[in-house]
Amino acid sequence: MSGDLPRPVRVFTPADLAPADPTPGMSRALAFELPLLWAGQVETEPGAVSGWHHHDRNESSLYIVRGVLRLEFEGYDGYLDAGPGDFVHVPAWTVHRESNPGREPSFAVIARVGGGVPTVNVDGPAGR
Repeated sequence: MSGDLPRPVRVFTPADLAPADPTPGMSRALAFELPLLWAGQVETEPGAVSGWHHHDRNESSLYIVRGVLRLEFEGYDGYLDAGPGDFVHVPAWTVHRESNPGREPSFAVIARVGGGVPTVNVDGPAGR
């Protein structure tokens, strides 16, 4: 052990969350950010399609709480759908976008590890 006192356990309520990392079509909220960990949530309205983006050197994990989150990404023709109870892994640097083909808002919890820029908005892959 380094001799440092442990940091206290903290609870972040919905009222503590702050708008974060805007990408058109998505509403992200930050719970907390540490040098190597970003934690928050994202809500996507029905019919919304986000802008293309990547998460720099961050590995991203999403846990789908409600609705459908559709993912398109560079190097893959088509899409993958994730629903309640599903986990999604988005590798670092992967250019992707999310959409919501459902009738209710989709809601997911996000954890990113790597310490890079949380979100980098970019032009889409060629032909998309």
